[in-house]
Amino acid sequence: QVQLVESGGGLVQPGGSLRLSCAASGTIFRPNTMGWYRQAPGKQRELVADITSGGSTSYADSVKGRFTISRDDAKNTVYLQMNSLEHDDTAVYYCKIYDYVTRRDFWGQGTQVTVSS
Repeated sequence: QVQLVESGGGLVQPGGSLRLSCAASGTIFRPNTMGWYRQAPGKQRELVADITSGGSTSYADSVKGRFTISRDDAKNTVYLQMNSLEHDDTAVYYCKIYDYVTRRDFWGQGTQVTVSS
């Protein structure tokens, strides 16, 4: 089992920045992909960004150029640096790890990000 704990969410004004962190613990196999998803009220959960064990990244078009995903495998932690935040970025942000050995997904509990003036 893998446990994921997100932190760093909160209330921020439009144009502001936040940095989310997600620490993984338990039995973590590699290679894996770690990612951030978000779900706004009344909408489906969507991929924001993910990063492979090799460092390859992908981003949703809506966050390209504003968000940066990174990982520290020594700490089993993935980060999401969010800049130039917009009202539409308001959502619960979830961390996920996909393990290519067991082919399982593990999810965190989520952290609320609210962009409001």
